[in-house]
Amino acid sequence: MPRLKLTIAYVGTNYCGWQIQAFSRRPQPTVQEELERVAERVLGTPVRIFGSGRTDSGVHAEGQVAHFDVPEDKADRDWQRTFNAMLPDDIAVLDVERVASDFHARINATGKIYAYSLWLTRRYTPPRLFPFVWATGPVDVAAMDAAARHLEGTHDFSTFRNVGTEVETCVRTLRSISRSPHGPLPGADTPDYARVGIPLQLTWYFEADGFLKQMVRNLMGTLVACGTGKLSPDAVPSLLAACDRAQAPATAPAQGLSLARVLY
Repeated sequence: MPRLKLTIAYVGTNYCGWQIQAFSRRPQPTVQEELERVAERVLGTPVRIFGSGRTDSGVHAEGQVAHFDVPEDKADRDWQRTFNAMLPDDIAVLDVERVASDFHARINATGKIYAYSLWLTRRYTPPRLFPFVWATGPVDVAAMDAAARHLEGTHDFSTFRNVGTEVETCVRTLRSISRSPHGPLPGADTPDYARVGIPLQLTWYFEADGFLKQMVRNLMGTLVACGTGKLSPDAVPSLLAACDRAQAPATAPAQGLSLARVLY
């Protein structure tokens, strides 16, 4: 059967993550479930859509990737139009392409890029951004940059992994941590960035060959702890070496996180 690759964006606020909660006593809506509902309605038979990986409850996506198989006589249908006509407004299919029959959205992925957005004042958060940022207040980006340099590279990231998913190893290669805007910002003692003309939204990008459960949110929590003076950047190597989740700062909130791109 022909195989189709989907590129999907969604607002995760109203969903219990990407993956269907098959064994939950009180099932919650998921993005995978919504996509499969549309495919089943069109094809008249249950359809399994495989994603590149899970996203947590409340986490968003700008470039999630998935695949599913269709009968030959349905392969040339305008699936993008079909999905977007029948999906809720907070899920959109950005692209559909026919791929080789052995393509697998998860197995063939060579890496992912996540984005996490901070809002740099506690005085207010624009309502349109409220579901998409963590309002941390001002941060010392120089301290965060220093901490990020310790995290880049190949490490055992057990300290930054929440329990819940079995994995063979916690070793991952964090290829880069970057941010936008790129330049210097005032220190965390600046009372109000807006009054000195500083952009209030700061987005961090994490690229790796793979991520552990809630790893990006845990890394972000650690960077913010450094940026607010609660943790020294020089303490980060010890956190990595400890391989102990209990020693690291708290997990960052879900709403600031988005799966930006899956690499193949």
